[in-house]
This record gives sequence, C-alpha cells and structure tokens, in this order.
Amino acid sequence: MSGGTDKGGTISKFAKDTASAYREMEMDGRRYATFVVLPATVVLLIVVGVLVVVRPPAIISAPVGLFGIFAVIVAAVYPKISLENRKTEINEKFHLYITHMTVLSTTNIDRVEVFRKLSNESEYGELATETRRIVETVETWNQSLDDACRKRAEKVPSDIMSDFLDRLAYVMGAGDDLGDFLMREQETMVDEYTTMYEGNLGNLDVLKDLYLSMILSMAFGLVFAIILPILTGTDPVMVVGIVVLIFGFVQAGFLYAIKVTVPFDPVWYFPDDEKTRAKKIIQITFGAAVVLSVPIGAFVAASFFGLAPFPFDAFSPELYLAATVAPFLIPGLLTRRIEKKVKRRDEVYPDFIRGLGSVESAKQTTTTAVLSDLREKDFGKLTPQIDNLYKRLRMRIEPEGAWRRFMQECGSYLIQKFSGMYLVGREMGGDPRQLGELINKNFNTVLQLREHRNRMTVTIIGVLYGMTAAMSFALFLGVEIVKILTDVSSEFDLSQMGFGQLLHPDIYNIQIIRIEVIAIVFLNAVMSSLMIRMVDGGHKANSSLHFVALTWMGCGIGIATGVVAETVINV
Repeated sequence: MSGGTDKGGTISKFAKDTASAYREMEMDGRRYATFVVLPATVVLLIVVGVLVVVRPPAIISAPVGLFGIFAVIVAAVYPKISLENRKTEINEKFHLYITHMTVLSTTNIDRVEVFRKLSNESEYGELATETRRIVETVETWNQSLDDACRKRAEKVPSDIMSDFLDRLAYVMGAGDDLGDFLMREQETMVDEYTTMYEGNLGNLDVLKDLYLSMILSMAFGLVFAIILPILTGTDPVMVVGIVVLIFGFVQAGFLYAIKVTVPFDPVWYFPDDEKTRAKKIIQITFGAAVVLSVPIGAFVAASFFGLAPFPFDAFSPELYLAATVAPFLIPGLLTRRIEKKVKRRDEVYPDFIRGLGSVESAKQTTTTAVLSDLREKDFGKLTPQIDNLYKRLRMRIEPEGAWRRFMQECGSYLIQKFSGMYLVGREMGGDPRQLGELINKNFNTVLQLREHRNRMTVTIIGVLYGMTAAMSFALFLGVEIVKILTDVSSEFDLSQMGFGQLLHPDIYNIQIIRIEVIAIVFLNAVMSSLMIRMVDGGHKANSSLHFVALTWMGCGIGIATGVVAETVINV
C-alpha cells in the first residue's frame, strides 16, 4: 500500500506543480490551453483516426502514434518545463549574482541602487528579471525594499533565491547593514552552490549509465533490423531507415537531458559586438573546413549518382565519409589549443587579483602603479595580458576600456565576470583588499568544482568512445553477415535445398544498407561530440575534434570488419 500511496502522492504533486506553472506563465493559462494544448490534442485524434482507417504497417503506425502522443504531452507540461528552466537558470548563476551584489554593497551607493545596477545586467537572465521586479515594486508602488523582497520571495521559482530574499528582508527590516549581511552570506552561498554543482554532476553520472545502456540496446535492435528481414521478407532498407530515425530521436533526447543537467559553467567569453583574435582564428579555420568539406561531399554524391569519372564502389563508403569530415580536424585542434591557454589563465587569475587588491590597499596607490610591479612577476599564460593592461592604463586609456580589452584578450568567462566586478567596485570606492580576497575565494571555489567536472568529462569521453567502437563493430558485423548470406544464395539455388520460403536474400541492397549504417555512425559522432562539448563547457568548435575522431573510429572499424570477414570467408 505504501508504494501505491507514494506513487499517488508523486502524481498529485506533479499535477499541482503543473497547475501552479500555468498560473505563473506570462500568457494566461486558459489562453495557452485553448490555443496550444487543445489544437495538439485535436491533431493527435485526427492522426489516430487516419491510422485506424488506413491501417499502415505497425512499423510505421507505432512511431507516428507515439510521436503524436509525445507532442501532446510536451504541449501540456511545457509551462512546468519552462518554470523549471527559469529555476535552473537562477540557481546556476546565483553565486555570481550574490558575489556581484556583495561587491556593490561595499561601495558608496544606497541599497536600491545596488538592486538597480544588478537588474541591468542582462547576462544574469532570470535573476536580472526578478531583481527588476523588486526595483519596480519599490519605485512604482512606493514600497520599502525589505517589503518588496519579502513579496517577491513568495513568487520566485527558485527555493535558493526565495530563502535568500526572506533572510535579506528580515535583516534590512531590522536595520542591519547590507554589506555586512552579504559578507556573512558568502559561506552559505558557496556551500549551496557547491552542493548544487556536485548534485548536477551526480545526476550526470546516472544519466551517463542510462545513456550507455539505452544506446547499446538500440545498437542491438539495429543489428536485428539488419538481419531479421532475411527471414521475414520485409523491406530491409525501410526497416533500417525507421530504426535510424528512432535512434536519432533517442540521441536528441539524451542530448537535451544532458544540456539541462550539466551545471552552467562556460569556459569562454566572446563579446557579441567585437571580434577578438581567438574568435577570428576559430571562425576562419571553421569556415575553411566547411569550404574544403563541401566539395568533397559533393564529389562523393556525384560518384553515387554516377556523375563522377569513377564508380561509387571503387572505394569503401566508409572511406568517403572519413575523407569528407577530415577538414574539421583543423579547427578542432586549434580551438583545443587556444582553450588550454584560457584554462591556464583561469588557474593563475585568483593569485593575480588577490595580489592586486592587497598591494593597492597597502600602498594606497593606483592600479597602474601596482601593475608596474606585478607585470614583472610570472603569471604564466596571463602575463602578456597583464602587461598589455598596464600599458593601456599607462597611456591614459579609460580604465573601463582598458579592463574590457583585458577581458577580451583573456577569453575567459570567469575572468570577464570577476574582473568586471572588481572594476565596478574600485570605481565606486570599494576597498581593493576586500574585493580581491572576495573574488579570490569565489574564483578558487569554481576552479575546484571544475576539477570534479573535468574528471567526469574524461569518464564520459571514455564511455562514448567505447560505446562507439562496440556499436560500430556490431552494426558492420551485421552487414557482413547479411552479405555472406546473400553471396551464398547467389551461388546455390536455395529453393531446391528447401530454404526458398524460409530465407529472402534477394530483397537486400547491401550498398544502401551499408550507407544507412554509415549514417548511424555519422549521427552518433555528431551527437556524441556535442555531448562532450556540453559536459566540459568548452567552445562549440572544440566538438569538431571529437566529431572527426569518432567518425574515423566508426569508419575504421567498418573497414576492418569487412577485411576480417573477407579473410575468414576466403580461409
């Protein structure tokens, strides 16, 4: 009974949360149900009716029906999904938000101005939106800041932010200083962020195991889809094609699941309005890879349709795919090299910013004077950027412009965020030592969590490469088995041997089946490389390296499997 009660309670809670999400939507809940959920349900009923009347094969009707049901479910629970996405966005950026608020609170501006400045930071997304609502409540309805925080705490989707606003409202109502409260909150905030970060990595570990078992099961099903038509007489090209589509949907589903599971912690910082040297290099090399790859792909397609000077079967189809994707190895290697430099800058930045703040506070001098000494020290890959920052400040360039150029040269998301906080804190009269120590502590916390994430990334890379090898071998082995059976059938008259009604080898087009298997290898390489990029938080172009490696692995195994099969047959 307890199991049934727990299940019923879970369903009831889910229904209540979904209903609450409808009320929190910007669009009216009834209007959404009328113009989105109801039409999707009507379309599903029409599709079901057509399937009942036409009665297509189960292999077609089942995926179509399941897709229609899935679309209705997504439309119905989308408000809850949207609310969960808002909650996730708030939680992921909350540590940066609180650190920024703490920096502003140590300056010479009033409490409302602190919230107003945070509300203008578009990078905080939902956090900036929630902060803007607090400011609007104060300015429009003439409410006190503590009352506005208390009222907003009842409506924010994030429990972490709700609890923080409740505590903040109580402290401000009691007359406590905002800066002192936020400094005390730092430890609590760091603990909550660490717990959330490690929890997401734990969920990712579970998702990895689920993904591995699901994909290997799909590979097993694909092998059956290749071999079974020889017994059933079903068109193997259609069967394998449908399974390939299902495989793609499963891969896309896991890709989305990983995207919403991994913690928000990007490595790179690229301003949208300016092109840095690293950004130009990546764009040029990636464009060159496309320019080289497209003609190769077009030439392969021309060969397939008989428009090339040599027949398509002159080379292995796996070799065609490997050659087509080869140019993308160049941007992958260059991006990986640049990304390593960005990570090394992150590693030494905490020492730099702490030293800058401490010396500036002790000597009561300017940032330029302190940098003249720090630029002589070895800060690894960050040394050239520090030297350039000193030169720009020495040339009387506006501090904001000099620091902004420093952030762009570093190319790091964390350096951009925390350097911006330090700059704002200094311009508004904050204590440089306090700012430096605060940023140093929070920066080091993120770096420690990244070490855990890097270990998880290495594990997932190993799993994906191993899974690709196993799946490729199984699929190409299935193709070789079918090829052997069709070759045997061409040498012997199976009808005279009593196998005419049992086996159907004449329905196979081995070349098309092999191309469909190669399409699976290509699709798996694309999805797996994107998964790796999402897990490690690196640049999108970095995924092209794993894309090429996974493609080459699958194609190489395909070629090797064919050679081994030919050798065994000849023996």
